[in-house]
Amino acid sequence: MFGLRPYPNSIVMEEGKKEMGSRLVQELAMSGRDAPTSYIQRDPLRQINSPPHTSAQVPVIDLNRLSQSDGADESVKFRDALQSWGLFLAVNHGIPSSFLDEVLNLSTEFFHLPLEEKQKFANLVDGKEFKLEGYGNDIVLRDDQTLDWNDRLYLLVQPEDQRNLDVWPTNPVSFRDVLHTFGKNTQTVRAQILRAMAKVLELKEDCFVKQFDEKANMYARFNYYPLCKRPDLVFGLKPHADASAMTILLLDKEVAGLQVRKNAEWVDVPVFPDSLLVVIGDGIEIMSNGIFKSPIHRVVANSEKERLSVVMFSALDPEKNLEPLDELIDETRPRMYKTVKTKDYLADHFKHFAEGKRTLDFYKI
Repeated sequence: MFGLRPYPNSIVMEEGKKEMGSRLVQELAMSGRDAPTSYIQRDPLRQINSPPHTSAQVPVIDLNRLSQSDGADESVKFRDALQSWGLFLAVNHGIPSSFLDEVLNLSTEFFHLPLEEKQKFANLVDGKEFKLEGYGNDIVLRDDQTLDWNDRLYLLVQPEDQRNLDVWPTNPVSFRDVLHTFGKNTQTVRAQILRAMAKVLELKEDCFVKQFDEKANMYARFNYYPLCKRPDLVFGLKPHADASAMTILLLDKEVAGLQVRKNAEWVDVPVFPDSLLVVIGDGIEIMSNGIFKSPIHRVVANSEKERLSVVMFSALDPEKNLEPLDELIDETRPRMYKTVKTKDYLADHFKHFAEGKRTLDFYKI
């Protein structure tokens, strides 16, 4: 899930280059046209149409049991999930299922609004000036860049005093209040997971939590994946790892599509109503000195049903250094990553994502 602030708030395109993300995928799908060549995956190694060939199952972690004094067995599962998968489905997370339904329903309502209503919050001005936040597509940096089959609404949620409410939808009318509450709920879940991480590593309980101060960033990304006539040719979202520290996703309750790379195979993340998918980002892999893993994942397209997800990206203060914790460096496990300012890592991630490269590889020692 490509996210966070990996480039300036707005970019003006150079004269002569093609418009950046100006083609809304939903409109293309509704027209009945075949996917344009700019969406067709040209790398045969991507293996879009190769189904998972594994019996491996994404781990499920009970967050309530994880926090209990007799939850040692859940802690073992939790650590294994972080080390071998880099993600897990969280249940008993404390957010009511009725509220999660409301988040998904409002998201669906927004994407089903008339185009002119959604474009009030567009991230592209006059086909030239691209803005990170708002409704539309991801930026296109190169003429030969392969595009993803999705539209998105991208919003800064925290810090609250930095929100750009000009691009926060007012239709549906409860959208802003619900997103505010979901951000608070996600923050609570994040803190619970960070404390559990410290516990399984036998560190001070707040060692990870305190990294996320009042200037830490949280972005929401609402993904809409329309029907695609040829899902074997395009990606909903190309293979990537997250530049965030932690990503928490609310997935579609009926339609699967997210896959994670595990032991050189793609594993389906199943439909699991009322759960949250927790994905470790590069930030946590670096802070844990490589103990916890940031997984490669992707989204495949669907020819029969539309799909939606709501993604909450958490990252450190952009001015804060991203580096391994001192407590996790010793003679038996030497330092594995260089120190980098968070905003610089995100900028590099943005460039590498467009090129199909992984930023983490450039910061390994």
